[in-house]
Amino acid sequence: MFWLRTWQLGIKSLLLHPMRSLLTVLGIFIGVASVIWLVAISEGISQQAQEQIEGLGAENIIVRTLEPPEDDDEIGFRMPEPFGVTRLEYERMRDRIPTVTAALPIRELKFKFSNPTNPNVLPINGRLVGCTPLYAEVTQLKIDRGHFITETELKEKMSHCVLAARLAELLFPYEDPIGRRIYLPEKLDYYTIVGVLHHRNPTAAIGGSLAAQDFSYDVYVPITNMHQRIGDFVIKRGAGSFSAKIFELSQVTLRVDEVENVRRTAALVEATLEEAHGEKRDVDTIVPYDLIEQAENTKLMFMWFMGLIAAISLLVGGIGIMNIMLATVTERTREIGVRRALGAQRSHIVYQFLVETVSLAVVGGLTGIAAGLLCPPAIDFTREAIKYFRPDLIASLPEVVRNMTPEIVPISVLIAFLISVIVGILFGIYPAIRAAYLDPIEALRHE
Repeated sequence: MFWLRTWQLGIKSLLLHPMRSLLTVLGIFIGVASVIWLVAISEGISQQAQEQIEGLGAENIIVRTLEPPEDDDEIGFRMPEPFGVTRLEYERMRDRIPTVTAALPIRELKFKFSNPTNPNVLPINGRLVGCTPLYAEVTQLKIDRGHFITETELKEKMSHCVLAARLAELLFPYEDPIGRRIYLPEKLDYYTIVGVLHHRNPTAAIGGSLAAQDFSYDVYVPITNMHQRIGDFVIKRGAGSFSAKIFELSQVTLRVDEVENVRRTAALVEATLEEAHGEKRDVDTIVPYDLIEQAENTKLMFMWFMGLIAAISLLVGGIGIMNIMLATVTERTREIGVRRALGAQRSHIVYQFLVETVSLAVVGGLTGIAAGLLCPPAIDFTREAIKYFRPDLIASLPEVVRNMTPEIVPISVLIAFLISVIVGILFGIYPAIRAAYLDPIEALRHE
């Protein structure tokens, strides 16, 4: 009965000054909502980055060719030197390292592609990707129509290709591309289309290890055919420009039998490449497993940092509660004296003021949680509004921001609410004790 009466008196006192109580609650509300929002946004960003890294495969090792910088001071034409990972090195890594269960060679070249039967469709710049059937599995490509490159097409070096969804839409807007041909004006060459892919979102750059990749304008062909028909010597002619380079493979992706063997296998791969590429620095070995661990650590650091910023907001809200309660004690000095004169103990006064501060904190916490849970739909609505009114602005944002979906972290909701209650108690103790220890005689004289 005592506690019920104490809560009734406390809430009644708060309702006597609704505007002041509302402004006090606002500080806790903002703090709790900001904790949930900031943690949700950081979780959404880190999750997207992790998904992209995991898409590379924790059990994979990637060996990429690095193109050496062009010498601008060079005068005249000089035969370029070969660079990058070679087919022989690919075969050695595939056959001589016992923990490697599969290997994927990739060669990428930039070309123009056109529809030879429709001159109204302009040529489109894209990538010609020489690969094996394993490529679709490793890069998570899904077939919409037809089929991906097969082992038979690879062995027979067939002039077949698979188109990315966007490229197929642009080159064949009113017809089914399956069975038709695509033309490479720069090579005076044709490929027969045997498959069209589902749309695949581009990947963002991951640190300094992997560049961003856009799969929208790719044409996939058997790497054996690419080697036979295009060769290793690539010449590019442009308006007033001429360049040549020699390289065999753009990338080799190795699949390891166990995740635990990834680092040991990576050391063997680097040892295999060291003798031929040690001084050139024209290859780079990337271990996604390490990137996943780094992303996890970065995520934790980012979440703690964002949580700290939001906790400062809660601290400010707590200071607001203390400030209001100290002012309340001064206003209600005579009331406190009357209660003490009628027999109220100091503990009763402390409980009454603590009830008021905890009530403010709980209301602020609950409304803050409600606002925090609105984070995902609010972000989506804001993004769609920006797309509608300012499409140029949304296009200028990083890919991770355009596609990020906030993820509510349940523990952040609980922690934010508990902190709001603790803040209410801690910042309410001093005003409550001060009220309890007022001299009853002096309090009765107060006007």
